[in-house]
Amino acid sequence: MGATDDTRRSLGLVETQRVVLYTEDDPLVLDSGETLAPVEVAYETYGERAPGDGNVVVVCHALTGDANAAGHHGDPTRPGWWDTLIGPGKPVDTDRLFVLSSNLLGGCQGTTGPSSTDPATGEPYGLRFPLFTVSDLVRVQRRLLAHLGVERVLAAIGGSLGGMQVLQWALDHPDELNNGIVVCATARLSAQNIAFSAVARAAIMNDPDFQDGDYYGTGRGPDHGLSVARMMAHITYLSEESMRQKFGRRIQDRDEPRFDLGVDFQVESYLQHQGKAFLDRFDANSYLYLTRVMDYFDPFADPTRVRERLARCRTRFLVLSFDTDWRFDTSHSKQVVRTLTAHRVPVTFREIASPHGHDSFLLEVPEYHRTVAAYLDRALAEAR
Repeated sequence: MGATDDTRRSLGLVETQRVVLYTEDDPLVLDSGETLAPVEVAYETYGERAPGDGNVVVVCHALTGDANAAGHHGDPTRPGWWDTLIGPGKPVDTDRLFVLSSNLLGGCQGTTGPSSTDPATGEPYGLRFPLFTVSDLVRVQRRLLAHLGVERVLAAIGGSLGGMQVLQWALDHPDELNNGIVVCATARLSAQNIAFSAVARAAIMNDPDFQDGDYYGTGRGPDHGLSVARMMAHITYLSEESMRQKFGRRIQDRDEPRFDLGVDFQVESYLQHQGKAFLDRFDANSYLYLTRVMDYFDPFADPTRVRERLARCRTRFLVLSFDTDWRFDTSHSKQVVRTLTAHRVPVTFREIASPHGHDSFLLEVPEYHRTVAAYLDRALAEAR
């Protein structure tokens, strides 16, 4: 069973590796029909591969994630984005599992994206980078597995956009994943979710320093717009209860309000910090592209095609939601479960109680961790 708290350890220092997976002679062909080359991918691995690859777990990251899912790059106080879940003795137990985490196509943390150099011009792609789909994200993940010689995948796991990739993978390649763990995700964004992304993109693209996406090397970029986009998105990642507990109506750095239009409440200061910190690690154009890929995701849109694909699906699913997540509330997960169940795909569903909203999938929520650990324990035992 899953490890107790006293056996959980950090992976410690880890290293990001890079590999060119597509070249001019063998380009990436996107769903749109456009081609892209070269395509470089940044990735990390944790743990040891078992003979026959019976212990491989692929981690699919969310909107602003990267290859560094666990461990650290020199500063133990700044661990990978899913360090709570992945590591020795943790639910994704690297003492027993071989874990692969890569930065997504279109990203800005080592994988080819809008900030990469377009070989045709010698300049960054900017908005000339082609649009792509979740299937394209999976296509690159699979090429990385082929490069590493991995022939079997015990499980793919992801939260939010990561969960969308897991679902798409099982649909596109129904015999490749033994298990899929889909956490606080959706098969179709609501109008409200698309609206949030639309406002975020507008904040970026209407920034005077956006320069039609060609801000690289100019000494100025859409920092204000990207910061506002991140601030707004962060509100949707938290629940009202978590914001009440964290901040309430407390004033920042004093007892009495200033009664001006500046930053006065603690929640305002927090959001300002989140927005500014985001500028140091993310590219505005990547934000545009990755939010758009989520908008267009709709894998169950064609009932005939879904029926044909799910009839061949060999993946067992664990679908998890959180009761305070209002970005992708439990109804989104239930719709995924209903569709899978209607086509006789094995699926286990749990709604987990957590005060933390959408961000719960990144945090140490005991019942969530126990559920993932138990599911992977069973999957690993069955694979032997």
